[in-house]
Amino acid sequence: MVVGPPVAEATGVTKRFGSTVALREAAISIGQGQTHALVGRNGAGKSTLVSILTGLQAPDEGAVSFGGEPAPRLADRDAWRQRVACVYQKSTIIPELTVAENLFLNRHEHGRNGLISWRTVRRKARELLDTWSVDVDVRVPAGELDVEQRQFVEIARALSFGARFIILDEPTAQLDGAAISRLFTRIKDLQQQGVTLLFISHHLQEIYEICDTVTVFRDARHILTSPVGELPRAELVAAMTGEAAAEAGGARRGPPAEAANVLELTGASLRGAYDDVSFRVRAGEIVGLAGAASSGRIEIAETVVGLRAATDGTVEVAGPQLRPGSVPAALKAGVGFVPQDRHQQGYVAQMSIADNGTLTIPDQLGRAGFIDGRRRDEFARSMIGKLAIKTPGPELPVSGLSGGNQQKVVMARALANDPKVLVLINPTAGIDVRSKEFLLGKVEEIAESGAGVLIASDELDDLRLCDRVLVVFQGRVVAEIPRGWHDHQLVASMEGVDLDG
Repeated sequence: MVVGPPVAEATGVTKRFGSTVALREAAISIGQGQTHALVGRNGAGKSTLVSILTGLQAPDEGAVSFGGEPAPRLADRDAWRQRVACVYQKSTIIPELTVAENLFLNRHEHGRNGLISWRTVRRKARELLDTWSVDVDVRVPAGELDVEQRQFVEIARALSFGARFIILDEPTAQLDGAAISRLFTRIKDLQQQGVTLLFISHHLQEIYEICDTVTVFRDARHILTSPVGELPRAELVAAMTGEAAAEAGGARRGPPAEAANVLELTGASLRGAYDDVSFRVRAGEIVGLAGAASSGRIEIAETVVGLRAATDGTVEVAGPQLRPGSVPAALKAGVGFVPQDRHQQGYVAQMSIADNGTLTIPDQLGRAGFIDGRRRDEFARSMIGKLAIKTPGPELPVSGLSGGNQQKVVMARALANDPKVLVLINPTAGIDVRSKEFLLGKVEEIAESGAGVLIASDELDDLRLCDRVLVVFQGRVVAEIPRGWHDHQLVASMEGVDLDG
């Protein structure tokens, strides 16, 4: 039973940016020791609320309190750090500095001679990580840490300021299944030690696994707050979307028996990543590559699109063999691609929607290396309509879009050359429920039009589309599972577990 004032509370919060209302009389109350979920579609107001709860912005109306006391002045950053910290989806760790330097950045103790005692810094860093059971060498550059280790270091750094309220923003977006399990174990340990967490995620199954309470925002407003165990999943989705959750559609018909192969890998190997991989994708077929992040599935997909060169074997698209490691050759052969990280690989943030969406087809937009702006914008308006991208026009920089609309721009670029094979890696990572449903529906449309689709993902909802799923474990295809699988069957296979053993 939660007693005492809320650890953090926002009441009647309104925030405007020009004519846009980002929050309208919004509220949230987070009890001591909870793991409290905050969910909602992109544009619901979650990010704005986080910026207000962390003191990065002041509300136009309403109030924020911690432990029943009014929030500090915005200028008093130390006071804010003692009350709340946020571990963002994009790491704030400085890769060139060591773990110890990151943990105590701008907080180094100086000796009598005025110089920093690095031995003391490293000792304090080890003590801090030991306190919170983080097994990382404090001497290594932070850039050598994996995503999971960086998150744990950021959590420890936040706790070192005295904060016992931590906001986790999409913490599982770049983690594989095993790392997610370890993160959830760590969250439960922190909760038992009196740490309160606000957990932001687009993956609803995670909410039911790890959280006590869930708050839903929609269209800049608070919609509901409920104990997780008392809120059926269909009602949660309805609260997020404003619509009743749709029943699952009928099974895909799949490709006709006579459909030709549009993608064929034969004996493909890449040292240290995968070995002797062979499979085919037919026109109109959706094939999944399932496996943990380190399984080799991502490297296989990146080989098909020319980002990696197989050391052995061949890749053929609609007949001809591709030149290994050549993106231009893959594009010319008719391969479209949605990469795993839209921020780093999918788009150029400050370029317009029109420029991003047409990066793969400059030859179709003009002659002699010159691009006809009118033709480019006409093409962009067409794709904005087909993919329901919410924007005032094609000239808007992609950085001005929500995550779901950014991913739609990446999809538009992948479809610009009318591909024979569409390759997608984690296509719905970090996007809201409605955008996810829309994009997966678009993938089905693309397959129905006759393209072959290869989806490399560990997200079960992505894989449900597939006519069959190839499971990759430790660099090898270990199973082929037809449509109609049960979650536990596929997950066990991905983790290398034999349920019949």
